[in-house]
Amino acid sequence: MIDFRKFFLPALMLLVVTACSVNPVTGKREIRLVGTQSEIQMGEKNYLPMRQSQGGDYDVDERLTEYVAGIGNRLAAVSDRELPYEFVVLNNSVPNAWALPGGKIAINRGLLTELGSEAELAAVLGHEIVHAAARHSARQIERGMLFQGLVLATAVATSDSDYGNYAIGGANIGAQLLTQSYSRKAELESDLYGMRYMSRAGYDPQGAVSLQETFMRLSEGRPTDWMSGLFATHPPTQERVATNKRTAASMPPGGELGAERFKAMMAGTSAAMPAYEAYDDGRKALAEHDTAKAVRQAEKAIGLFPDEANFYALRGDARLLDEQYDMAVTNYNSALRRRDGFFYYYLQRGRAQEMLGNDSAAARDLEKSLTLLPTAPAHSALGNIAARRGDKTVAIEHYRMVAGGKGEVAQSARASLVRLDLADHPGDYVLTRCDADSSGNLLVLIQNATSVTVDNVRLSIEYTDQKGVRQSIRKTLNGRLVPRQVSSVSTGFGPYRTGGACPVTVISARIAD
Repeated sequence: MIDFRKFFLPALMLLVVTACSVNPVTGKREIRLVGTQSEIQMGEKNYLPMRQSQGGDYDVDERLTEYVAGIGNRLAAVSDRELPYEFVVLNNSVPNAWALPGGKIAINRGLLTELGSEAELAAVLGHEIVHAAARHSARQIERGMLFQGLVLATAVATSDSDYGNYAIGGANIGAQLLTQSYSRKAELESDLYGMRYMSRAGYDPQGAVSLQETFMRLSEGRPTDWMSGLFATHPPTQERVATNKRTAASMPPGGELGAERFKAMMAGTSAAMPAYEAYDDGRKALAEHDTAKAVRQAEKAIGLFPDEANFYALRGDARLLDEQYDMAVTNYNSALRRRDGFFYYYLQRGRAQEMLGNDSAAARDLEKSLTLLPTAPAHSALGNIAARRGDKTVAIEHYRMVAGGKGEVAQSARASLVRLDLADHPGDYVLTRCDADSSGNLLVLIQNATSVTVDNVRLSIEYTDQKGVRQSIRKTLNGRLVPRQVSSVSTGFGPYRTGGACPVTVISARIAD
């Protein structure tokens, strides 16, 4: 037997030696398995789907986004690493901020409303810039490579929101980065160098101290869902408060706080907070299937701030749940007139159109939603539409995109996939394994790996014994196989060595009537 360790370990050591580099922020030597270009490509690829899955861009106050981006660029200009930084405000009430590899950074509306000055905002953005510049996310990816034993292959190849639950496929990669907590060391590094960037850019680093003090106060007694944002990945601690105080004391005094300027720029969003609070209450009511309350809260929010598209979508969701599909479409139309770049409105309008029997209109909306964020409900619905049209190949493609996941949508897609594909590829759904029976002869185990009951399972077994004699038999299982059930067939062929080739082919199977 070839000992691959003789080849793998020296190659790994060579890779580690050649991949060592100096961290541009800390100046420390470290192993680098993900290059700068890969970081940038990863960030660019995931930035749009991550923004979509976290609520979409907050576009009702464009001046606020420009203001935040201006502060971010001011800090990025004095950072230790040049990257194509981007900054965006997301339409999400959860207090959170995050950075993808390559400098793609986002801050939620819900965090902005908790801040008290421009210096505190600079502390948040500076902290996230360091996460990107110091390769904290990239190092998480590299650790994953090491743990999974994929270092060589990867080196050669060199890649809190309700809405996030819809994402599938590549969109989940960015989501996994956002849900991983940074190490204590990474958090302290981001505080330290972020404060240095603040000072270089002319901000008072005391803003980072007051920011952590605010977070400590806010984290006390808050519900779990509220804590699922920033504090899940950037936990506030007394250690961070004390460390930031020492860091601020070691820096040149003075600098901008910008409290009044920040307050002025936040005026519109602050005034709209009661509307967003009503909307959040309506979302909670909808999750509890209280559609009447959801509609009341949506209409309250619309009355307070009619420019926000989400409020109309909430009312549309309530109508959809109540099977008032025409009214649902009307509300999604209202949402799309106000914001036409958010996947959710197209997805939901497509689902409502499908329920109305308008398959062509539904397909257009669902396909549009997929260009913004790949989701299980969109693929499942498009599979249903293609199946009704008799386009079996397209239907199977959509169902397969969903079938490997969890939840009701995935379960339904798996059942639909079986119904379409079982006759053509029975061996993909009825699985076989070979073993030796008590006499040492070949025993075939058959499992129904689907979520539906099957029958008429026919097998072809071709066995060649130790003398080279070939024996062939065809068997049909008696009765039905319910989901996950295992049956067996004794062949009398032998002797059979467990672990040897399994000479069985599933010829046919059908869904039981």
